[in-house]
Amino acid sequence: MEREKVNRMLRVVDEASWQEGIDNTILDCDAVIVKATQGTGYINPICDSLYQAAKSAGKLLGVYHYASGGNATQEADFFLDNIQGYIGEAMLVLDWESGENAQWGNPNWCKEFCDRVYARTGINPVVYVQNSAVDQVANLTDNGLWIAQYADNNPMGWVDSPWNTITVNHIMHQYTSTGRIYGWSGNLDLSLFYGDANAWLAYAGATGQPAPTPQPQVQEYAQPVQSSGTTYIVQPGDTLSGIATRYGTTYQHLAAINGISNPDIIHVGDRIVIDGVVSAQSSDDEYYTVQPGDTLSGIAERYGTSYQYLAYINGISDPNKIYVGDTIRVK
Repeated sequence: MEREKVNRMLRVVDEASWQEGIDNTILDCDAVIVKATQGTGYINPICDSLYQAAKSAGKLLGVYHYASGGNATQEADFFLDNIQGYIGEAMLVLDWESGENAQWGNPNWCKEFCDRVYARTGINPVVYVQNSAVDQVANLTDNGLWIAQYADNNPMGWVDSPWNTITVNHIMHQYTSTGRIYGWSGNLDLSLFYGDANAWLAYAGATGQPAPTPQPQVQEYAQPVQSSGTTYIVQPGDTLSGIATRYGTTYQHLAAINGISNPDIIHVGDRIVIDGVVSAQSSDDEYYTVQPGDTLSGIAERYGTSYQYLAYINGISDPNKIYVGDTIRVK
């Protein structure tokens, strides 16, 4: 059996008014970030409906402001004045892009906007920017970065290790704008957040302190299961206890043989083994011993992956610090 992954990175979708009709109660993701405002005159008319649907489904939340490059303080105030009900539970995001942005190329604009948000809320907003423009946000030392970098424009779903050559520290990677997942028939922006729910909430909370950079979590795997033949594909509305009742077993048994650490969290499309016994751990992992002159990004490139993913699966908190003789898991 192919190994099933548990304790995943958070899977994030961002939405705007052109996703009208999307049902966030069934959308296959862990978090939703909704466009709230742009400039000092635009308010997304369906922001609250998208937000509340995601909230009712227990998803993590975020809202973003698209920079138009007007007065930075006024844009920050406009954003905050229109998201009062979300502050403290939603990640606040500045969307810094070239389109319709009169200040594109001016790093001081982003800092002024972020400083104003912090002054009013005690929250350091996350900043979204394309990988080729990270120099424009280099002066933001207290803000998490959400970086966009795509391998291509081909439709794709959720992947654990998308193509990534980003060289600056970041908390989230948007890896496609042509994402296809359960719950929506069109394209979606898909991102991975490198942390757990608590790390996400730290960025949302008005603590008065910069949110900590999420530490890479060791990717855990359920042990392979030797099945006697019965499996079930999770459908919308399913719960593990409901599946267990249907097959005359217990949710504790299903969680144990499928390596599910939290029985309350299953995802549409997951394959659940109904009967089976745990067999020996698979031995197809591959390792590399660090040599003089090696860097984590160099090792990642050699094995066709990203340094963030290697840090994640090896529990490396600082990707800039590896040592000769270290054993690095690469697959």
